[in-house]
Amino acid sequence: MTFSIAGKTAIVTGAANGIGLSIGRHFAEKGANVMFVDVDERKLAEELGDQADDSNIRFFAGDLREKLTIANLLSATLDAFDQVDILVNGARQIVPTDPLDPEDNSIVESLNHNLLPGLRLSQSVARRMIKQAEGSEGGNMGAIINISSIASIRVHPDLMAYSLAAAAIDQMTRSLAVSLAPHRIRVNSLAFGSVMSNSLKTSLKDNKAYRESIETRTPLGRIAPPGELNDAAQFLASEASGFMTGQVVTVDGGRSLLDPVSVPAH
Repeated sequence: MTFSIAGKTAIVTGAANGIGLSIGRHFAEKGANVMFVDVDERKLAEELGDQADDSNIRFFAGDLREKLTIANLLSATLDAFDQVDILVNGARQIVPTDPLDPEDNSIVESLNHNLLPGLRLSQSVARRMIKQAEGSEGGNMGAIINISSIASIRVHPDLMAYSLAAAAIDQMTRSLAVSLAPHRIRVNSLAFGSVMSNSLKTSLKDNKAYRESIETRTPLGRIAPPGELNDAAQFLASEASGFMTGQVVTVDGGRSLLDPVSVPAH
């Protein structure tokens, strides 16, 4: 089997910074056509404006909580590249929770940001993949990769909403994997641990003790740069993982092997 994704078309959401931007750039470097998607149009333009005229890079700005935005995204992708073979649901938002406040709306907000857009986009993309596969025989017809977190299996009261959304993403992955298997579409998750996202970078600024607390609770003893998920994402997108579906692949430096801790898993 090959790790190649050259000539494939990928939609990557949450792609204006951090993990999504890194995966999108990596896919483009490996020869895939990539539609970078984010709600932050200014940041997309800053990061990709000079490259957007390249033959295999485009970007699209919009709020994926809106159904019309999803339809417009798919249309823009097909107009640019004629097909879609890979979807990376990378958009996420950490929403703090007050577990004792009955008026706290963070769980609904977190599900609306982190779960439902990815579900709806997966459904739309899967329908397109099925249409593309008409008349073909054998082989896989598409790959969907959900970016999850080890927060799904760790406990921190202030991050309850985010943890619930991450757990829901993992279960969505398993459910979609079974539903889409007859159509030869594979669905897997990448669950990350302490990765140097923009939010974590801000939290660690001038806070040496916080950094040390994370590093000492990670067996490999460091915080990973966003790019360390790139090869794992390529593996799940390629035919090298052609017999894998419904799996949650953990990339966390061993952090989830330890007992629950009192600091967030970013």
